[in-house]
Amino acid sequence: MRSSDVTRKTGETDISLSLNLDGSGQSDLATGVGFFDHMLTHLSRHGQMDLRVHAKGDLHIDPHHTVEDAGICLGKAFSEALGDAAGIERFGYALIPMDEALAEVAIDCSGRPFLVFNADLPKIRLGDFDVELAEEFFQAFSVHARVTLHINLRYARNTHHAVEVIFKAFARALRMAVRRDTGITGIPSTKGMLER
Repeated sequence: MRSSDVTRKTGETDISLSLNLDGSGQSDLATGVGFFDHMLTHLSRHGQMDLRVHAKGDLHIDPHHTVEDAGICLGKAFSEALGDAAGIERFGYALIPMDEALAEVAIDCSGRPFLVFNADLPKIRLGDFDVELAEEFFQAFSVHARVTLHINLRYARNTHHAVEVIFKAFARALRMAVRRDTGITGIPSTKGMLER
């Protein structure tokens, strides 16, 4: 089973996270940031991974540290659960619509962290979630998961839909990338290794 448990305790946050890449989309989320929990639910459900995130953060300041540190923990758990990445598809891609919004996400579990985030999002709040934190979350994830991640919001009018469709596309691309391919033996790289 490809799973991992990660804990992170700092002066700003205390996070406990469990991830099972071969799950059924079950989630148990309590970050204290309602909209963020909503997005992580989509990640779990559409990525078909079991995800538990319990976080206590300095929300009296703002949600920044909680969201960013959750991205760090998820990235670390993902990297640990994936292991040497033998036999996986490695690349994942999704183009997902949600009403008037359309998002495209491509991922390479390459061992080389890089984020491209092309999304013209207004600097507003959705509930208690600062919209600009979406990019912070994906940046933290890509660095600690050691993946190349390209996110393109092609268009959207509704900001809630814009952020949600990005998370849904991310989930589906991730699901494809980690899927085991029976036609692949060993590491999916001409180098014979993925730098994890």
